[in-house]
Amino acid sequence: MTVSPRDQDLAAILQTQKAACLREGPLSIATRIEWLDRLIAMMVDNKDAITAAVTSDFGNRSREATLLADVFSVVAGLKYAKENLAQWTEPVRHNGIFPDAEAWVEYQPLGVVGMISPWNFPFNLTFAPLAGIVAAGNRCMIKPSEFTPASSALIAKMIASAFDPSEITVILGESAVASAFSALPFDHLLFTGSTAVGKHVMRAAAENLVPVTLELGGKSPVVVSTSASLGDVAARVMTIKTLNAGQICLAPDYVLLPAGSETEFVAAASSAVATMFPSLKDNPDYTSILNQRHYDRLQGYLDDARAKGAEIIVLNPANEDFSQQSAFRMPPTLVLNPGDDTKIMQEEIFGPLLPVRTYRGIDEAIAYVNDHPRPLALYYFGEDRAEERQVIERTSSGGVTLNDVMTHAFSEELPFGGVGPSGTGAYHGKAGFQTFSHARSIYRQSKTIEAEYMLRPPYGEPMRQFLDAAITK
Repeated sequence: MTVSPRDQDLAAILQTQKAACLREGPLSIATRIEWLDRLIAMMVDNKDAITAAVTSDFGNRSREATLLADVFSVVAGLKYAKENLAQWTEPVRHNGIFPDAEAWVEYQPLGVVGMISPWNFPFNLTFAPLAGIVAAGNRCMIKPSEFTPASSALIAKMIASAFDPSEITVILGESAVASAFSALPFDHLLFTGSTAVGKHVMRAAAENLVPVTLELGGKSPVVVSTSASLGDVAARVMTIKTLNAGQICLAPDYVLLPAGSETEFVAAASSAVATMFPSLKDNPDYTSILNQRHYDRLQGYLDDARAKGAEIIVLNPANEDFSQQSAFRMPPTLVLNPGDDTKIMQEEIFGPLLPVRTYRGIDEAIAYVNDHPRPLALYYFGEDRAEERQVIERTSSGGVTLNDVMTHAFSEELPFGGVGPSGTGAYHGKAGFQTFSHARSIYRQSKTIEAEYMLRPPYGEPMRQFLDAAITK
């Protein structure tokens, strides 16, 4: 059955899962693999229902984009966890203090993990973290977004078809439910969403000292070197800026170009969009903005930037009229030279709008990035390896992709997460397994010597000699 707050108290649901943890003990590797197989099967068996639910929620979302981002990538991550689980769970051996002492680390399940997932990739950002959560042997309570009701209802139905509520369960509801959910005494809490909401989640979790993993986003910059090919830069940047209509936490939020290259970049971006989308308004490959509220927010960014002197360039290959449409489609739009006082340069965009600014030296570009909150990702394009190294070393971001956009997040072997305002903690692959595990240190003392003798008074000459010899430069 689908669990909602009207059916059962949230605290009671959590207690049911915690009681199952204590009663049944840590999940065996075989059980974890069987749970991962259940998740894989439900993604494969429901792929058509998933594309239909996402399209229903968005008004339009490319079927292929949904299968790629919300199904294929999830299945790949679940399979990767399944294939590597036995290796990840192996104890890590270390040297003891004394020659025949033993020391090792075992990875234990934390218990019950709470997850609050967002609307932009509703299935990916719910089921991908489950790879690490389940691999680590945990149970899970999930609160999906209320802004994608069809997707959230399907997530609840899928989970309920394969898992008992004491194993994995889904909580449906509005923002008040999410607020109550974040205040529960989980053993760990994962939140994916905006920085503003992330602060509230972290504050609520702190009341119970619940450790949190926050994936928050922010304004991810694209730093373009004088050594880069602008045609390649524009094609790769606009590919991701139009994927899901830019409604991605890792989407490029602004581009820093060498001064004087704006005209060439605009032409290349226009060509890239026309190649991918000869038309936009009724193109099944072009995703809509989620709802009226977000559409109005994005239009407000453009109005504000225009009023403050920025140049607005709409990339509309077929010159279509978007004033009358069944969904909230918005053409890709470049915003040239917006000031720091514009809303589009102050807030995460989450849409197909791309500010473009210029710099006159790489130090200026680095200084601009560093003058703003640390982003989830940084993208550098160029063939100058010394400059590339300089950008990497002198900036801070959750992750970096070089000569492309977002692809660092595709690798299950790389940790995925933010830093500072863009998040805390990481998951994907082994990093996810470790995030949702407790690394428990274990030490077996030596049997052949009285190892603790130095700690036991009275302290004599042997202790003084040891300390004199050990405390050195």
